[in-house]
Amino acid sequence: MKTVILCGGKGTRLREETEYRPKPMVPIGERPILWHIMERYARYGHKDFVLCLGYKGDMIRDYFKNHAWHNRDVTLALGRPEAPRFHTPQIDADWQVTLCETGLNALTADRLRAVRSHVGQATFFLTYGDGVGNIDLDALLAFHRKAGAVVTLSAVHPPGRFGEIGLTADGRVESFNEKPQTETGYINGGFMVCEPALFDYLPEQPGMMLEEAPLRRLAAEGKLAACRHEGFWQPMDTYQEFTLLNRLWDEGRAPWVT
Repeated sequence: MKTVILCGGKGTRLREETEYRPKPMVPIGERPILWHIMERYARYGHKDFVLCLGYKGDMIRDYFKNHAWHNRDVTLALGRPEAPRFHTPQIDADWQVTLCETGLNALTADRLRAVRSHVGQATFFLTYGDGVGNIDLDALLAFHRKAGAVVTLSAVHPPGRFGEIGLTADGRVESFNEKPQTETGYINGGFMVCEPALFDYLPEQPGMMLEEAPLRRLAAEGKLAACRHEGFWQPMDTYQEFTLLNRLWDEGRAPWVT
């Protein structure tokens, strides 16, 4: 199955990083968050990607064009730079990546409609280029097929904006959770499964968000399903979230890593 990833937004809430690069290229550890998202799909055998580019999309093109140079040890003869010898193995060598320009200011429905020819007539995955989670993609796909929906999204608990403390009766702190996920309520966490019929809900009209009229219409028609995810999910919308994800990675506690 193909996996479509929306990579074109400007990421204005993470201006500290996105002033210089697109948000999908903001790093967690030594690799961009986009790579971490793709690696999650690849672990489940889904290695054919379609990336919807927009803001600073040339940096994403450059990353994949020079992927081996970015990530592997290399020896080259200065007189023959066209014949480098790469040494370290490349764990993502069997990935296929289609890079599609979908417009600088396009919204999510516009970007998805722009890659219709690359998706074809088969079921496909769809997600955003700025959030990670330990989503069970096999379970998500099975849920989607059983539901018979046009779109199935991953319903996740939103991470809390503030710290949470657990108190005893006498006022002592017995636990402290810096950025918990709320126990009630769900939001769309991306990691969607879609049928090609979704494109029939994307009219040829610019300036449309997938998350507004198209998904609302699908919901009204009973063709939108939600698979509850009770595990880890975290977007990278702010500098604090960027710091959190990198700390989890540095400490070897990244839940999205298999």
